[in-house]
Amino acid sequence: MVEQPENNVLMSARVSVRHGDKPPVLHDVKLDIRRGEVLGLVGQSGSGKSTLAMTILGLLDRKRVKTEGAIEFEGSDLLKLCERELRELRGRKIALVLQSPLSSLNPALKIRTQLREAWRAHAPGSVNDCDQAIRAALENVSLPSTDEFLRKYPSQMSVGQAQRVLIAMAVIHRPALLIADEATSALDVITQSEILKLFRELSRGSGMTLLYISHDLASVAEICDRIAILHQGEIVELGTAEQVLTNPQHEYTRRLMAALPKLPQPSPKSKAAAI
Repeated sequence: MVEQPENNVLMSARVSVRHGDKPPVLHDVKLDIRRGEVLGLVGQSGSGKSTLAMTILGLLDRKRVKTEGAIEFEGSDLLKLCERELRELRGRKIALVLQSPLSSLNPALKIRTQLREAWRAHAPGSVNDCDQAIRAALENVSLPSTDEFLRKYPSQMSVGQAQRVLIAMAVIHRPALLIADEATSALDVITQSEILKLFRELSRGSGMTLLYISHDLASVAEICDRIAILHQGEIVELGTAEQVLTNPQHEYTRRLMAALPKLPQPSPKSKAAAI
């Protein structure tokens, strides 16, 4: 990816989050996300990755969780918006894809109904306008827009199809920022590769910015332009994917790299037997 100028920042976060009197879950996290890039946020379970996503979307309980700092997004500080303003933003300007598609979709509603509800949440218009938007969203994620498919319930689809439906719901309003929180962790290897390719195509094709959150450094390496390493609530390393993966500076990043699985090399006997 070509290096972007600093004024091309879509969102700039400077934030700390704590639950009551407990130690901070996020401690003075500084993170800028540039327009059109795929930024990977990597860290082990409990490092604060999902907390950052929920903070951006305004989904934390403000009565129980103390949030300090600012999250500047298209001229507004998200931390200062009221719930009504945040509801206008969620799904329209900032969308979220979670890791478990079959539990995220409503099992009692057909796919057409769920897509229509996602569209009508932010767009007035006729049924024809809605159906056109649905067809476009499904085509964007390489799913059929036939009546047969739209009449299906989530249980009648594969996990990969269900994840694509979730992504279609997330991009139906062409949000500026798509947050994918462990969106491929529940998928098999082949389906995961297909979804990662889809995310990359969405970013390149529409200029959509993607915050890809994962504990899996291998999947992050496959699609991300830059990588931020989150450890114990702090960003300990941030750079281009090449910089972070080939020349990690922080000890925790080096430990993550060392933990990547390596395929066993065949022994000379195995090679001879294969011949």
